[in-house]
Amino acid sequence: MTGLVYKSTGSWYTVKSEKGDFIECRMKGKFRMKGIKSTNPIAVGDVVDYELEETSDAVTGTIHHIHERKNYIVRKSVNLSHQMHIIASNIDRVFLLITINNPPTTFNFIDRFLVTAEAYNIETILVFNKIDTFDETTLDDQLYMQYVYEQIGYKCLRVSSTEMKGIEELKEMMIGKVSMFSGHSGVGKSTLVNAMEPSLHLKTKTISEASKQGQHTTTFAEMYDLSFDAKIIDTPGIKGFGIVDMEKEEISGYFPEFFRLKEQCKFNNCLHKEEPHCAIKAALEKDEIAWSRYNSYLKILEGDEENYRTDSYDEDRKISDETRNQK
Repeated sequence: MTGLVYKSTGSWYTVKSEKGDFIECRMKGKFRMKGIKSTNPIAVGDVVDYELEETSDAVTGTIHHIHERKNYIVRKSVNLSHQMHIIASNIDRVFLLITINNPPTTFNFIDRFLVTAEAYNIETILVFNKIDTFDETTLDDQLYMQYVYEQIGYKCLRVSSTEMKGIEELKEMMIGKVSMFSGHSGVGKSTLVNAMEPSLHLKTKTISEASKQGQHTTTFAEMYDLSFDAKIIDTPGIKGFGIVDMEKEEISGYFPEFFRLKEQCKFNNCLHKEEPHCAIKAALEKDEIAWSRYNSYLKILEGDEENYRTDSYDEDRKISDETRNQK
């Protein structure tokens, strides 16, 4: 039998059958022996083949085959640095939720996420949430951040779950698609899903005033069927985003504004650091590329492994302020 994985808890997987029934399944041990360097060989969004097993208590299943994925989004496992964690697979569109200071989302975090999404050919839309909480300073910060990414070509939305602003536009972009919500803990992923589909009653928590960090409410990635012909994958909050399996020479190709200029560099293996006649550095000096993006590129290039686990919000803010003051 074939089904779609709706939830993964690490040992059990909730699979929706072609008839619409939900079956709790385990994985055959051999998946762990295939050399997959992943903390979760089966991810939400996977199409799997399984066999039913009837016990005296309930009907369960055993997954014995994973169909080929069209894509997946992956990050470095925080606890096991040599392994990756597949967040979800077979995604049509990712919505990265961003908040300015409640909690803060950094340029560096956004760029790491976008680089991974570009590498796996997944369209990403930036959703600036909690716009109803902005004062003059945070509004200025948000509009500048939006300007940076719209100049590159990324679509941005401004939403408020409490005031229902931008919700209908967001829903229209999800119709007929499998979408994924991602972002830091506390950016309002579950609250936003509840605003679109109140009947789900997903758990939510408030931001810790002491740390301005979100508290985990979503423990495992889970897919939901929505009433307006859409599927949403709600994911646990991510503190950091570690890049995996990228050669230094290919990283700049996942920055669209760099990629457009790469062929103008004198050297075709240019890393855009110290090399002469570099088109990216020339564009940077003319403010045609944001310094925050170049800073993120250097951090990824240098393999700053500690950086992805911690927020460098103040540093990113300083760089963005310097960029604006130059204009």
